[in-house]
Amino acid sequence: MIIGIDGSRAALAYHTGTETYSYQLILAMSRLATPDLRLRIYTHQIPQPTVWVQSPFVETRVIPFPRLWTHIRLAYEITINPPDVLFVPAHVLPLYCHVPAVVTVHDLGYLQHPETHTPFQRWYLNWTTKRHTRIANHIIADSFATKHDLIQYYHTNKSMIHVVHLGIDPNLKPVDDTNIRVKYGLKYDYVFYMGTLQPRKNLKRLIEAYAMISPHHAVNLVLAGKKGWLYYDLFEYVQQLNLDKRVIFLGFVPENDKAGLISGAIAYAFPSLHEGFGLPLLESYACGTPVLTSNVSSMPEIAGDASFIVDPYSVTAIASGLNCLILYPKLREKLVKKGFERVKYFSWDNTAQQIMAILTNTHQ
Repeated sequence: MIIGIDGSRAALAYHTGTETYSYQLILAMSRLATPDLRLRIYTHQIPQPTVWVQSPFVETRVIPFPRLWTHIRLAYEITINPPDVLFVPAHVLPLYCHVPAVVTVHDLGYLQHPETHTPFQRWYLNWTTKRHTRIANHIIADSFATKHDLIQYYHTNKSMIHVVHLGIDPNLKPVDDTNIRVKYGLKYDYVFYMGTLQPRKNLKRLIEAYAMISPHHAVNLVLAGKKGWLYYDLFEYVQQLNLDKRVIFLGFVPENDKAGLISGAIAYAFPSLHEGFGLPLLESYACGTPVLTSNVSSMPEIAGDASFIVDPYSVTAIASGLNCLILYPKLREKLVKKGFERVKYFSWDNTAQQIMAILTNTHQ
């Protein structure tokens, strides 16, 4: 049996949620490959060889194409050399797909919070997801929250949706690295966020909440990640609140620095409005950093009782949560211990085993 996998997002150099999901899952699935269960990974560019899959039972096919790679080049490839089943871990099946197919739908934030997506994103994601409910053999959802949304918005058959939680990089552990602080000029304790700077991450309310408590604490707010849609509003807002020296934008941060920055934070702030899963929760747990997160979408499902959970629409609630985490070391210690226990329930090997079972059953 040959399982074809869209590896285009995994091959990218910069990883956010979807890219991390694709990359870590492909690595874990490759460990399950055998002479009778082979993987064929399609990418649009040459992956970095030092961190890519190394297995005699995994083939990587680099098939470059300038535009519409999924709908033209990948569609053509699986037509002339069809795998037994196609797995797309990044939401979008090819326009022409004549083989059994399984797709992961991460979230439906574009419907619940349309203001956080561009008009084209809303149209494209709605069109592709609606298509999946008709042509995919199975849909994988990152959480029960996403499964609920698929049923509510698209009336998707419950039997075709499989909830498979994400895993966590086993190498992600607490790091005590003073060089990280020196490298990024972090002289004071800090609350940390890492991810794309975009509206649905609720960073404007986070900044406003921080402004409410900042006069009382020698703690900075550090935001790391690439610039997303409408990012410039955040920079202007920080200036309006006269927080230029208190809110620090690090920009893109290499993956090698992630553990050090998370571990060094007094708290991790993740008051997102909508997530399919919320991988930063697990990453912070693994690094021994207490987390503030939202009481909506998938966050409570993934957080368990290991995070300080707040109403993300209430600036006062976010500020109160930050204040508690900064002021009370015992609260932080309690959440760190619970986080270490919670993260044990998640692994990419478990995720890969569940998805491989779905794929093999699809072929039978």
